[in-house]
Amino acid sequence: MNVHVSYRIHKSPAVEKDIQHQIEKLRKRLQVFRPELVHLKGVVEEVSPREGTSVSLNLRLPSGQMAVQTKAPTSQAAVKNAFEDLLQQVTKHKDLLRSSHKWQRGKRGDSARSVQAMPQVPFEQTLAAVYPPVVSADDVRSYVNVNLARLERFVEREIYFREAQETIAPDTLTKEEVIDETIAAALGDGLEKPERLALEPWLYRLALRALDDLSRTDESNSNAFPLAESTRRRNVRASDEPGLQFHQPDESITGETVIPDSRVATPEQILASDEVLRLIASALRDLGSGPREAFILHAIEGFNVDEIMAITGLPADRILDFISVAREHLRQAPGLAREFHGRLAPSGAA
Repeated sequence: MNVHVSYRIHKSPAVEKDIQHQIEKLRKRLQVFRPELVHLKGVVEEVSPREGTSVSLNLRLPSGQMAVQTKAPTSQAAVKNAFEDLLQQVTKHKDLLRSSHKWQRGKRGDSARSVQAMPQVPFEQTLAAVYPPVVSADDVRSYVNVNLARLERFVEREIYFREAQETIAPDTLTKEEVIDETIAAALGDGLEKPERLALEPWLYRLALRALDDLSRTDESNSNAFPLAESTRRRNVRASDEPGLQFHQPDESITGETVIPDSRVATPEQILASDEVLRLIASALRDLGSGPREAFILHAIEGFNVDEIMAITGLPADRILDFISVAREHLRQAPGLAREFHGRLAPSGAA
């Protein structure tokens, strides 16, 4: 997309950052058009101290042209209002293009001259349209190399909650098995690949599917015994040999050996986090998997409603209802009411 913005006011980093953010949002809506055929021109100027700032935008597409001009007391508000108006026009324009092949042409009445109807196709099938790239094996490998720890935490948390709700037996499913099944499904050819922008929600959906499949396998083979598992009792305490290798009995401990690492959680923080997870699992036990998964994906993993729809396959209204039900249930839980005092958003803010 060709972009040219003129500033007739003092160019501040805040205004420039807002404009770049809005341009990125607009670029995602225009992925169906060829980038070299899209032109955006903008002018940011100060009208007067009373009227504030004026923002003018002109967007030229292969299929049409749109213009917006707004005024606001502040430059940030003017930029936001102008781009929101332009995004609404782009949405209407794309909807109009999608239904252009259904228009009736050459029918202006009985007296109109009959012409041969030309075959019409949707805009997405024309040469001016560009389809976003789909997920490839390299994209999956790149994401896993960078975000494997986050995906493992999500899977480990899901296993913990399902064991707490007694939907699966303890120690029958490991996060490594679920991750291996997820990556194998993502790299295989049996599933339809989504767009590259939807890679992360797609992997989380595959992880939930792998959890369900492996759980059903465990339920069907409840009497199976893993032959590779050791029959000896685990040595949980292990040995203090590594500690003796670092700190010898006659060695003095200096200050540099006991400096805490702020990047690593302390045992107290780990214990507090585990206790909160236990409280959440206990509070959401009676709500089923729907509200629990929706609440965890939204409140802990940070996904928005559209991404949760791609992960779970549920409609937006049902997801919002699930999140509201989970929040209300957590507010009434005795142990969590004090823990999350003032941190849970209102029910309608999901």
